[in-house]
Amino acid sequence: MATSLSFPRFLRVGSGALDDIGAVLTDLDVRRPLVVTDAFLVSTGAAGRMMDLVAAAGMDGALFSDTVPAPTTDSLTAAVEAAVAHDADVVIGFGGGSPMDTAKAVSVLVRGGGRMNDYRAPGPYTGPALPIVAVPTTAGSGSEATQFTVITDSATDEKMLCPGLSFLPIAAVVDPDLTVSMPARLSADTGVDALTHAIEAYVSAKNNPIADALALNAMRTIGRYLLRVYRDGEDREARGAMMVAATQAGMAFSNSSVCLVHGMSRPIGGNFHVAHGLSNAMLLPAVTRFSVSGAEARYAECARQLGAAAAGDDDSAAAAQLVTYLEQLCADVEVPTPSSHGIDRAEWDRLIPTMAQQALASGSPNNNPVVPTAEQIEDLYREVF
Repeated sequence: MATSLSFPRFLRVGSGALDDIGAVLTDLDVRRPLVVTDAFLVSTGAAGRMMDLVAAAGMDGALFSDTVPAPTTDSLTAAVEAAVAHDADVVIGFGGGSPMDTAKAVSVLVRGGGRMNDYRAPGPYTGPALPIVAVPTTAGSGSEATQFTVITDSATDEKMLCPGLSFLPIAAVVDPDLTVSMPARLSADTGVDALTHAIEAYVSAKNNPIADALALNAMRTIGRYLLRVYRDGEDREARGAMMVAATQAGMAFSNSSVCLVHGMSRPIGGNFHVAHGLSNAMLLPAVTRFSVSGAEARYAECARQLGAAAAGDDDSAAAAQLVTYLEQLCADVEVPTPSSHGIDRAEWDRLIPTMAQQALASGSPNNNPVVPTAEQIEDLYREVF
């Protein structure tokens, strides 16, 4: 059976790539970009630099900087209004996963109409949308290369996965210089997020040779460089390598799928407002341990690519070493548990059945090497607390 693969049409990758944003917009034959970003990038001057580059290319740009972490259906209203008021013909998502997710949602809502709930999984949506240009400033989400956005329903606090080719950026500008100012905590969380994307893409029931190659290469790079960027944010070689790995991992899971870690992670983010990369990191070792028996050879290969196992180790030993490696990695980058992060135990326990149902409803657990029951997901939530 043939595999369908989708990637951004244009990619500009490397130090200084942001300077090419004008050329990218010119190639797309657009004139009225809306730059969707956040207050932090305004405060650092990065958003101002982006607007200067847009103006220098002869474009009539507008800025929307009121995105919020883990964007909600309510937070999209002002962004959509800004795009309509500007008569935008392209949306630039400039920032981490939240500005890029917001930009994707805006592009679809402006042309497709309706509410974001109309576009949630299973989807997928392939209808009208403004073109999207993604410019990541973190090395983790891979959103610059994926056909997904994640938006929280303001009424229920449920994170909704919204899939489809209309959410795929037409162009991505991947400049590692934009990540140098990332603090250690964000470097760790986004790095583990990228690693989770690569591992889940590789072990997914929807794996394929192209996604496999991207995922394995991302794992090799992350195994070599993640601790380096965590310990020294000024290490530009490591920053550049992690930026490329995050994009590769995004391409991998966009053309394969994510699995149980992501299925369980979204409800933690939606109900307890934990950043996506951090909630993935909280879950990754335990969920991997649960899942290994369903794809031992593939998990073993993950271990070899990360340097956690030797080429000659048998699959059983290598897969076990992967779990140990992930536990140690999360300890080395000081990933908290939900408890040490300050989440109330009683509220966590109360919401476990709801979170398990939300995880299953996303569809992601169905791609896991071991497809879990609701009761098994509930047990995993109790284990990681």
